[in-house]
Amino acid sequence: MDEVRKVDTGTRTVTRQVVVNAPAETLFAMLADPRRHGEVDGSGTVLSGVRGPVRLSDGAEFSTAMKMYGFPYRITSRVTAFEDGRLIEWRHPMGHHWRWTFDEHDGRTTVTETFDYNGSRSPKVLELLKMPALNAKGIRSTLAGLRDRFA
Repeated sequence: MDEVRKVDTGTRTVTRQVVVNAPAETLFAMLADPRRHGEVDGSGTVLSGVRGPVRLSDGAEFSTAMKMYGFPYRITSRVTAFEDGRLIEWRHPMGHHWRWTFDEHDGRTTVTETFDYNGSRSPKVLELLKMPALNAKGIRSTLAGLRDRFA
């Protein structure tokens, strides 16, 4: 079974990658539907109650119920990059980005997830709150869950 790997993508980014035994189209469809984000999430922060389109596209907005440190809240994110079947990225209201890429080879897909806080309104605050480490743990859990789901 393939392990979740750390990928160096520069400063103020947290990137992990895993190979999943599923076609890119299947995996991409899960992320292109914001109602399925809770199904994919391994951090335990994404809840149900999504508002927005059934299928995301470039510029689309979606609102998601979240919970962190026991406190519920809601965020609205905007899709900032979209290549059907290959790439989806959205911007959090605080300016950081979540990016997913899917590269298929012989029916298996390399899935890469990145938390990029270069554009965050307060990167130092995120670092003081240890969000990069917390998100690294959540990304690892998310990708391991995807891998195991299709094992």
